[in-house]
Amino acid sequence: MTSLLDLAPVVPVVVLDDVADAVPLARALVAGGLPAIEVTLRTPVALDAIRAIAEGVPDAVVGAGTVITPEQVKESVAAGARFLVSPGWTDVLLEAMRGSGVPFLPGVSTTSEVVALLERGVREMKFFPAQAAGGTAYLKSLAGPLPQARFCPTGGIGVANAPEYLELPNVGCVGGTWMIPADAVAAGDWGRIEGLAREAAGLRPRG
Repeated sequence: MTSLLDLAPVVPVVVLDDVADAVPLARALVAGGLPAIEVTLRTPVALDAIRAIAEGVPDAVVGAGTVITPEQVKESVAAGARFLVSPGWTDVLLEAMRGSGVPFLPGVSTTSEVVALLERGVREMKFFPAQAAGGTAYLKSLAGPLPQARFCPTGGIGVANAPEYLELPNVGCVGGTWMIPADAVAAGDWGRIEGLAREAAGLRPRG
């Protein structure tokens, strides 16, 4: 892939408690136009879910989120993750992600963290927690002095404010969960999720 940030305007952030939901959920998201799917490592079945999607939904670009240790980097890639996302970063974690052979988005929330990553040759990052860390106003402030940095803001973003983020020149995509309502997953209402994904895929205001 040329850039994870350019695959779709929205990256669904998926938390799965039942691995049986992984494939039908991924199929619904892909059918709705959201091929990049971040499965967070917050539940015991996360790695199995990544493996199931990688094997069962070839059109999906499945990745691992909430990656915070080098061991999780190895496990995620072994399970079939095609990208990695972390809520923050250290040099140890960054080295592991860089050596993984797949694209990665280290998390930042301050100007100094952005500068430190640029110094290390990383230009694409996750901005987290987006709303709590300053939202669109903060990202606008970064665009002037640090135009070479591009972001995928995540945290507190929904259908109402996603377009505001996507209008910014230094935002490639946003991460969110609003197209995956818990009640729809519980009911197996994949048609509803596909419809919400299609709406999310149409949010990009440019290009």
